[in-house]
Amino acid sequence: MNVLLLYPLFPKSFWSFEKTLALLDRKAMLPPLGLVTVAAILPQEWEYKLVDRNVRACTEAEWAWADLVIMSAMIVQKEDLLCQILEAKRRGKRVAVGGPFPTALPDEMTSAGVDYLILDEGEITLPLFVAAIARGDRTGIFRSGGEKPDVTNTPTPRFDLLEFEAYAEMSVQFSRGCPFQCEFCDIIVLYGRKPRTKNPEQLLAELDYLYKLGWRRSIFMVDDNFIGNKRNVKLFLKSLLPWMVEHNYPFSFATEASVDLAQDQELMDLMVACNFGAVFLGIETPDEESLTFTQKYQNTRDSLSDAVNRITRSGLRVMAGFIIGFDGEKVGAGARIVKFVEQTAIPTALFSMLQALPDTALWHRLEKEGRLRNKSANINQTTLMNFVPTRPLEDIAREYVQAFCDLYEPERFLERTYKHFRLLGEATYPKKGKAAKKPLNWKVLRAFLIICWRQGVRRQTRWQFWRNLWSMYRHNPGGVSSYLAVCAQIEHFLEYRQIVRDEIEAQVADFLEAEARVKPEAQLMVNS
Repeated sequence: MNVLLLYPLFPKSFWSFEKTLALLDRKAMLPPLGLVTVAAILPQEWEYKLVDRNVRACTEAEWAWADLVIMSAMIVQKEDLLCQILEAKRRGKRVAVGGPFPTALPDEMTSAGVDYLILDEGEITLPLFVAAIARGDRTGIFRSGGEKPDVTNTPTPRFDLLEFEAYAEMSVQFSRGCPFQCEFCDIIVLYGRKPRTKNPEQLLAELDYLYKLGWRRSIFMVDDNFIGNKRNVKLFLKSLLPWMVEHNYPFSFATEASVDLAQDQELMDLMVACNFGAVFLGIETPDEESLTFTQKYQNTRDSLSDAVNRITRSGLRVMAGFIIGFDGEKVGAGARIVKFVEQTAIPTALFSMLQALPDTALWHRLEKEGRLRNKSANINQTTLMNFVPTRPLEDIAREYVQAFCDLYEPERFLERTYKHFRLLGEATYPKKGKAAKKPLNWKVLRAFLIICWRQGVRRQTRWQFWRNLWSMYRHNPGGVSSYLAVCAQIEHFLEYRQIVRDEIEAQVADFLEAEARVKPEAQLMVNS
């Protein structure tokens, strides 16, 4: 069996970083970890080829080679997923799909003409699919029936199928699930509220494999909440530390965690000792009433700004997510988010309008209240809310656009980045002994020169850029390369904030025009 693993395109988004990636000649931020895990679970006597369309197009030879095409996608990849299904069917190929989007909205996949729906978690449903193939079944829908797999049995992903040089970072997964109950989150719907973790030896085997294959750069731990099971994560980190020392710290790590990380100094110290350099926090909003309403209680127990500062001073660069449009939200939410981001000096702040994702508690509540405008969803930053909010949609959109543009105004972004890295410079880092410094190659030198030219010569940031760089060199010389890497993100946001403005304003205009047409029609019906 020749299996083509095909990963659809991501649209241009907050995380796509095309302009920044181009500086280092990379094509995508992260590889499709789900598909290389699928390849490890399926029969190893089958033959596999993987094409990530974010890296390159699929060739006609690869299409012709395939007996079966397997695709996985998130909701944001919907458009290209549907296009690739059509391409595969046009060529007479059998198509199987799985992943978060097909699991959340399987009817859309059925309508698209797929042959096999491999839904929920693959450790359970992929063996059902393989058995169906062995029986000669030409179609099938495979579900877990609510069962959650023991991830300690998940095999090491087939990282060998990836084109390493195309990616800025590699990805691995330690756990699935989150113990919290945020109303808008689909993670607890997909993976449950009881975090399931791999055992330390299992994940070290994955790192061994990446090391053997030659990877020596950053690894993103893709867990939706890395610290959901603090006991197990500490056991893992205590096993990871001697491995990192023995291998001379070949990787740096980043991950996602809940804000309560700030309450556990031992955990933060272990992460820093293991060369974790950054953590993404779901802060959402500084408005406590909105946090309580959406059941994100873990963010209301302590001061959010104090939590960010504790995590930063421990040596972890903070990235954070923010949302506008919660029920009961008061006017000025966008400006309050900007104020919080600048007070806490968070460089990278993901900012979106709230979306009701399929099958979440928010989705079901809004459906019951008759407030869903669209039963699909898109978690991109260029999409209006898919439900009727409690204040005018056009006001929320206006605040959102203004706040997004303010956050990524070049001078303000560079100042936050500088302040954040000065705080990081206060952290006490472990001595890494013989850890070799990465050689300065042409790609890195070229990227540095481009950043210096654009930010230090061409733009109005020129004096700020050189002043801050010199101060960084004096006060936190070890952080200069990471600091410059974050500074480079503005190359993406300068373009993307204009895309956000243009697309949101166009959608608001269409929305208001549609509303203006509906009101006279509704009044006419009342009068008649």
